Amino acid sequence: MTAHSHGPEALRCLVTGATGYIGGRLVPELLAAGHRVRCLARSPERLRDHPWAGEAEVVRGDVTDGASVAEAMRGIDVAYYLVHALGTGPDFEETDRRAARIFGERARAAGVRRIVYLGGLTPSGVPERELSPHLRSRAEVGRILLASGVPATVLRAAVVIGSGSASFEMLRYLTERLPVMVTPSWVHTRIQPVAVRDVLRALVGSARMPEEVSRHFDIGGPEVLTYRDMMLRYAAVAGLPRRIIFPVPVLTPRLSSHWVGLVTPVPASIARPLTESLRHEVVCREHDIARYVPDPPGHPLGFDEAVRLALSRVRDARVLTRWSSASLPGAPSDPLPTDPDWAGGSLYTDRRELTVDASREALWRVIEGIGGDNGWYSFPLAWAVRGWLDRLVGGVGLRRGRRDSARLRVGDSLDFWRVEEIEPGHLLRLRAEMRLPGLAWLEMFAETDEAGRTRYRQRALFHPHGLLGQAYWWSVSPFHAVVFGGMARNIARTAAAQAHTAAPGA
Repeated sequence: MTAHSHGPEALRCLVTGATGYIGGRLVPELLAAGHRVRCLARSPERLRDHPWAGEAEVVRGDVTDGASVAEAMRGIDVAYYLVHALGTGPDFEETDRRAARIFGERARAAGVRRIVYLGGLTPSGVPERELSPHLRSRAEVGRILLASGVPATVLRAAVVIGSGSASFEMLRYLTERLPVMVTPSWVHTRIQPVAVRDVLRALVGSARMPEEVSRHFDIGGPEVLTYRDMMLRYAAVAGLPRRIIFPVPVLTPRLSSHWVGLVTPVPASIARPLTESLRHEVVCREHDIARYVPDPPGHPLGFDEAVRLALSRVRDARVLTRWSSASLPGAPSDPLPTDPDWAGGSLYTDRRELTVDASREALWRVIEGIGGDNGWYSFPLAWAVRGWLDRLVGGVGLRRGRRDSARLRVGDSLDFWRVEEIEPGHLLRLRAEMRLPGLAWLEMFAETDEAGRTRYRQRALFHPHGLLGQAYWWSVSPFHAVVFGGMARNIARTAAAQAHTAAPGA
């Protein structure tokens, strides 16, 4: 990416949640607008491979840690609050409350000129106590930031339509996979969806609001639709036959979240707050944001155009961030057992090593292309069953797929793994995010030995938690020769076959 020039009007912006869906897209938009950007992240290494990484400052910290927030706020003009604790446990509302108070207090102490927050659109006339915990917490965070003593812009959006958003993925997979569907009654709820590019435009434009403006703004597209309308319109834009939809009243938010979790890549833990929020009508009550961030021609985008743009990005493999970019609640963050500061304990390892009749570059292409539609090169039924079992216990399963079909970067989700480290041409390390009684990693190496031959090296590591973890390892170890051994052999064979096919005269 070409460096952006910073004019005299450039603002210094702090972005929290840069590893998430909206935050990861906001950073390059702020840079393109000529601003300086600092990101606060619990795991800065996960931002290392983003195209804009060399242009933004990244500091380590957490919004619940006052000291790291205070340090990150130094010299900042505008602070973006794009995080929430949803799904971290039964006390997530208290975590959200505490983090928002810390953020507001530290912003005021640092002399920040404005806080910008993206929350959820709340229904009109519904008492807050009757809202879903998700919407209730979002509304409370907005109030806390508005009361912080720092001028604040609180943007409130309903369903965000954009490639990679959880709402779009849910809509997309439900519509594409179910030509006939029995649906919850919330498919008749009226919603005002908004295109992700209009959300980003409002976020960037909010940085320059007049100092006297401190309030919330509803943001939405030009149309009010039911979820049923959205599915039918999506099918039309995607060129699918008309969908047949039968709403039934018996599917509660809990049941419908499990239904969504089984049909779409969005796990029940994330689907539930999304579906709970659809119980109430969420329609904009004003469009006052246009006074301060004027709508350019053709904006806000209509639903069909937003879907068309999102689908083009999916088809062209240009999805910049995904809902799964953010760490899942409860995902492990412990150090790799081979790290110097690892605390120790039992560690089980499965090692495989093979000579490959291909160049190291050809082998690396296969390694980096693993997962998603390409699969895992071994015993597909076993991987599919493991994915379904994970979904049944509330995990992510295999259907998260990949952000990009050919390239990976640190922090990408990859089915039920997370890319923890990547050294292009040499190492891919994945950390398991499936439900396990322990911690697991999978490493794949492309190397050249002393004789100049290409070597494939593979290592699976498991650190068990308690007796259940020990029992888990020994129960699955008899299958390792088939699963991990088959993976190593098939990766080597695929690399050799692709190399020979690509060779001149082949």
